Amino acid sequence: MKINEHMTVFTIRKKILLASKLMGMILVLSYVFSTRLPLTPSISLVIWLVFVVALICAIDFWMSRFITKPISELNDAARNMANLDFSHPCKVTGCDEFGELSQSLNAMAESLQRAFGKLEHVNRKLEQDVEQKKLLLTERKELVDSLSHEMKTPLGVIRAYAEGLQNITDETKKQNYSHVIIAETKRMNHLITTLLDLSALENGAAKLVPERFDFVEFLETVAGRLLIDTPDADFNLQYELPEMPVYINTDKSRMEQVLNNLIVNAKRNIQPGGILKLSLKKRDCMLDFSIYNQGLPIPKENLSRIWTKFYRDKNTKYNGSGLGLAIVAQILSMQHFTYGVTNEIDGVMFYFSIPTVK
Repeated sequence: MKINEHMTVFTIRKKILLASKLMGMILVLSYVFSTRLPLTPSISLVIWLVFVVALICAIDFWMSRFITKPISELNDAARNMANLDFSHPCKVTGCDEFGELSQSLNAMAESLQRAFGKLEHVNRKLEQDVEQKKLLLTERKELVDSLSHEMKTPLGVIRAYAEGLQNITDETKKQNYSHVIIAETKRMNHLITTLLDLSALENGAAKLVPERFDFVEFLETVAGRLLIDTPDADFNLQYELPEMPVYINTDKSRMEQVLNNLIVNAKRNIQPGGILKLSLKKRDCMLDFSIYNQGLPIPKENLSRIWTKFYRDKNTKYNGSGLGLAIVAQILSMQHFTYGVTNEIDGVMFYFSIPTVK
């Protein structure tokens, strides 16, 4: 303990000692003074007693203000801290032990509040980690279930044709059986790759890498590869594109997936000789894309279901994996792009909108 702490007169103990000494001295002096008054002893005693009562009240008031009240406030602050309520700091001030204790309690409250804040943050992170693990387990189970379900058909075909190869001597049939097995193997490999890619997008394992590029030229390239000079082109291609470049900032490879799936979907569901129309229109700071194919409409009750995994419309000719539109929806929703599908008078139109950049 420092020397100045011994010498200070502001400690509680010294205050009480000083007050008691002063009170004793005042009592003695008041008694001597009252006895020296030119009054009878009885009246002098009464006057002295009145003075003593007044002195006691003054001492009680002093004790209440400087000792009892601070103790009560310190007790209330400690009770609040015990109940983990740190919103009411102790307001006792002074240079005595009460002031020092008040500062210590407030410092302890701040430390506890910071500690509880860190603990709460850790608990929230732990809860998020637990929820993330539960989500990953659920997605993994769903992935396994989906693969198990979707693999049954190609594996069954491969097994049947593989067994048939053992009993066939005709070379032509062997070649046909081999082609079927290879085709089903490719189909199964494509299904697994696509499903794993979709799962990576859904659980956040796959990240988007935005870049700035001209979407008009990009669409012309992708559509030209899929629609122009194809041997099975039995449709009337129409398009409406801006004459000037329009730039966007997004993941180029993922947007190629979106366009591939939408164009292939439209191409395989178009009626023979029907119209397939690509449209790209600039609107303020947005770029609106749409693809229309003339053909059977989608049942109204299924318009929202076509974006889910493994959905297939029995009325269409498209015998795909049922994952293309699910990937389209996932990529567009990850970037908060507006997208949808509508039934037109004699066909179906898919659309989405992308913000433009300079």
